[in-house]
Amino acid sequence: MNVHLIIVIVYLTSMVFLGMYFAKREVKNTEDFMIAGRRLPGFILVGTLLATWVGSGTIVGGASFIFQYGPLASIIYFAGGPIGIMILYFIADKARLLKKNTLPEMLENRYGSTTRLVATVFILLAYVGITAYQFIGGGVILSMTTDISPETGTILIAVFVIFLAVTGGLFSVSYTDFVSAILIVFGFLIAVPFLLPKVDGFSGMVSALPDSHVSWSGGLTFPQLLGFFLPTFLLILGDQNMYNRFSAARDEITAKKSTIGFFFGNVIIISLAIFIATTAVVLYPEIQSDTSIFHIAANAVPVPVGSLILVASIALVITTANSFLLSIAGNIVYDIYSRFKGTLTDRQHLRFSRMSVILLGILAYVLGTFFPSVLEVQMYSYTMYGAAITPVVMATFFWKRANTAGALASIITGGMATLFWELVLNKPFDWNSVLFSLPLSVAALIIITLLTSKKKDIASMDTDSTIVHQANDKLPGGR
Repeated sequence: MNVHLIIVIVYLTSMVFLGMYFAKREVKNTEDFMIAGRRLPGFILVGTLLATWVGSGTIVGGASFIFQYGPLASIIYFAGGPIGIMILYFIADKARLLKKNTLPEMLENRYGSTTRLVATVFILLAYVGITAYQFIGGGVILSMTTDISPETGTILIAVFVIFLAVTGGLFSVSYTDFVSAILIVFGFLIAVPFLLPKVDGFSGMVSALPDSHVSWSGGLTFPQLLGFFLPTFLLILGDQNMYNRFSAARDEITAKKSTIGFFFGNVIIISLAIFIATTAVVLYPEIQSDTSIFHIAANAVPVPVGSLILVASIALVITTANSFLLSIAGNIVYDIYSRFKGTLTDRQHLRFSRMSVILLGILAYVLGTFFPSVLEVQMYSYTMYGAAITPVVMATFFWKRANTAGALASIITGGMATLFWELVLNKPFDWNSVLFSLPLSVAALIIITLLTSKKKDIASMDTDSTIVHQANDKLPGGR
């Protein structure tokens, strides 16, 4: 048995015990399970935000993009994350103050119960896909570490993720997230001095790259490049996981300040991932693009450093998948089941939450078998969410006139347009579906809102209950 595999097994075993520990000590009710009892401290909140966001999408899908199109184009590809985090800084404390369990619950405050239900459906469609590519990414990592096939590795990761999510809920996810975030930053950082001499420094690395890899476009057209930037940007702005984490913070100030650490941590990891994947282009130009970071970890750095990168990568995939599973399990329980079944006891809530995690995990695995690559399923899932949900979320906080009709039109148009572009038209011009679905979603929101609001007294809009104004009034100083 190789050293990498031994270290991976030790780490995964530790995560199992940590999950069981929090299940026994902290998880007493559904609020503990789903949102960590609303008592996460700041440093844990930063870690769980970071690890939730940096999963297969960065270390597999993102690395694949870097390898194919180069470091400069990848800066544009990744820029949506940091830009989105800066906007979240102005929303985080308001989201915490509302004390909602799911994003559709927040939307119901403004747009009513029908919008809540429709939003839930499209969140499920997107998040099951995101969970699926975490499973696929984990399988790729395990296949690089052991002799098992990517398919078998995917099954093992799926089983492990489901187990951890079922046991400790957000408590176990948050604390293992914190450890994972530290490991990935540390592992990437200590790899740098070993890799620089191998590529003759930064200048040597740049000179060895193909011409297409030293341009800002990476050989992509502007619409293609924009099609990669927008899904990431839109997802982080409306990501239910972000709002779940803000709701889990111990107070509003903690939620707001956590975005600062989140921003800098994200920039550091992105920068290091770009460097490591770019060295793989120089050292191993013939490898499969989505294995670039793991190929470096397995072959170009000392075994302890490589093992640390591999372990941290697997941990990030697992914790990210946990987060998305828990998030949509909350949608099933709070936004669908309890609404139609009436009041549930806390014990029923907790039991059904765990059952939902298992069923959704199985569904995510099945969905993953229909997509050939992490990058492909990543773009589909991000767009489904970003086009269907994010415009309405942003309007909730920043556009007072947005109404129920406009919100419903936007969600349905964005979601259906994504499916139409991907499944019916089969991505014409090789454009990602966001270029088609986002403009339609935003147009539907604006046009339908303006058309239907003409029938109302404009003065009545000023008294509409809006989340952003409710929250502002309650924050210290009316911020």
